[in-house]
Amino acid sequence: MKYAFFPGCVLRGAASEAFLSTVKVTEALGIELVEIPSWTCCGASHLQDVDEITALAINARNLAIAESMGLPVMTVCNTCTLQLRRAKDTLDHDGKLKSKVNAILAKSGYEYKGTAEITHLLWVLASNPQLFEGKVAKPLSDLKVAGYYGCHLLRPPTIMNYEDSLNPQSLEKIIGLLGAQAVTFDFRLKCCGFHAFWTAEKDVMKVTGQAVDSAAKAGAELVVTPCPLCQMQLDMYQPEGREAAKTNVEIPVLHLPQLIGMALGMSKEELGIGRHVSAADKVRF
Repeated sequence: MKYAFFPGCVLRGAASEAFLSTVKVTEALGIELVEIPSWTCCGASHLQDVDEITALAINARNLAIAESMGLPVMTVCNTCTLQLRRAKDTLDHDGKLKSKVNAILAKSGYEYKGTAEITHLLWVLASNPQLFEGKVAKPLSDLKVAGYYGCHLLRPPTIMNYEDSLNPQSLEKIIGLLGAQAVTFDFRLKCCGFHAFWTAEKDVMKVTGQAVDSAAKAGAELVVTPCPLCQMQLDMYQPEGREAAKTNVEIPVLHLPQLIGMALGMSKEELGIGRHVSAADKVRF
């Protein structure tokens, strides 16, 4: 199982522990990742609002490089997955726009053909449960885990379309495979607010606090998310979120590969859990 890996800028920067844990976990599970050379930021939904053609061109370039590698693309970021799949969907259904974008790419020697598929680590794992067989060295027995999807991996469903956007089960499936107990909570499908931080900080902080509080009230000991942006928002801004939502809840928020690494027998140091801001000391193995 081999993929052209698009880490995105967050994994190569602010959430480097997500990159570290992703590499270690995929290697342990037998998934080969080949990082796309000279990839560029997907635009993170912000560039798309300012200059659609530029956003399409940079993502078409990322995909064209993957096409030249002859591999499907895998990401570990919900927003990256959305922007790459949105670009592909747009270009594959609009020949004139595709020609316009390819005229731009031609200057750098690339051509977007539309042959590379785009997936997410969560989807790969949920579709291939056999990867875990014989590898869960330390089952997370009795650990209650709230799976937080966020919004970009589910919506719009016509583009993301891996599972039911109103009742996804992929995270719960992985949590169960690791021996833990999946906890359902009210905020599991709601936006974390990351992309609205600079324009609606007060509202975003309240949403952040409510999301964590909702998971804790449902009985969760920790939250796990397949998106590094959601993880950063719920982890880094948890103190401000508590204040805004008028709650005193503090629980760990892990990247999906970190939770998997725990069950595979990896240490906190190997998974970079010590880099987290909130309640890292409460993560029990």
